[in-house]
Amino acid sequence: MPFGREGVQDGIALALSGGGFRAALFHLGSLWRLNELGYLRKLDRISSVSGGSITSGVLALRWDKLSFTDGITLDFDEKIVKPLRDFCACSIDGPAIGEGALIPWKSISEVIQEKYSEHLFGKATLQDIPDVPRFVFNTTNLQTGNDFRFSKPYAGDYRLGLIPKPTTLLSFAVAASSAFPPFLSPAILMVDAKSFTKVEGADLCGNEAYCSRLYLSDGGVYDNLGLETAWNRYRTILVSDAGAPMKVDEEVQTVWHSQALRAMDIATNQSRGLRKRALIDDFTRSERKGTYWGIKTDISAYGLSNSLPCDPKKVMPLAGIRTRLNPFSEEEQCRLINWGYALCDAAMRRFVLQDVQMPDPKWPYSDYALN
Repeated sequence: MPFGREGVQDGIALALSGGGFRAALFHLGSLWRLNELGYLRKLDRISSVSGGSITSGVLALRWDKLSFTDGITLDFDEKIVKPLRDFCACSIDGPAIGEGALIPWKSISEVIQEKYSEHLFGKATLQDIPDVPRFVFNTTNLQTGNDFRFSKPYAGDYRLGLIPKPTTLLSFAVAASSAFPPFLSPAILMVDAKSFTKVEGADLCGNEAYCSRLYLSDGGVYDNLGLETAWNRYRTILVSDAGAPMKVDEEVQTVWHSQALRAMDIATNQSRGLRKRALIDDFTRSERKGTYWGIKTDISAYGLSNSLPCDPKKVMPLAGIRTRLNPFSEEEQCRLINWGYALCDAAMRRFVLQDVQMPDPKWPYSDYALN
């Protein structure tokens, strides 16, 4: 089957967007509610980029240790929430930039990877994660301009071909997926060019210039929703979007690096908007089932009388929290988790579980309720 063209089939895929620790925590709240609704166990694929890949990586490595009863795991807090929250209280990007700048033989992305290994993933490889659900960690190949994906069965992009059963460290896959440019990028992967298997369209397969030293950047550069590798495969798509809204700025900086960053923000915002509109159009035309929830969504738009009460003055600022890998306070963590939980609950009950009686939602952290 040609790469990326396996054909649409029945099943449920979840896409987790980028957004640093803000996204990691927001998605954690979404997973929390999906578990309570019995949908975490039903997922066939989890596709992620950037901060979403941090959360997805933690879930992937610990998936086989979760005990499910009637489709719900009761040790989600212990095995998933606690290690991720501990990590989101650490300072990762600042020290990595400093260390990477001072040590000539070590890149910033290598330091980031070491932090992921130390705190979350150890020496686990992609072969240590489950077959189902399929976890896909998306990066951007700076040489081809395409999505380069890591998963257990294969890694690759359609121009290069596939590496079957890659033994890449999970910490590297997550570090590459979250290698935000220009500061944390690129993540460089050295591979044997002969390890690629040719597929239809792989015109660069075996080319040493492209297949032996890969320059990878944040998956959000190509697709900040992590949507493509889910959308191309499954009929039911769930999207958790913690991407920061585009800021309107009346004063434009004229220095070159500020211009470059602003241009990248505009391009990312446009790409995300186009993908989101195409997805919603698919839902409207019944081409796909599923739902979307975003960090800047008005929860009242779902039209549920019993959604968790959320004060706009408390929830709207959450979308503007920094896109960083630096310490998030107790309040920031709990409010982001609560917000992801509340939006996921409303979106799922409005568009996926309309006729199903489900347990009422309760704030994961009642001391930081958003009402």
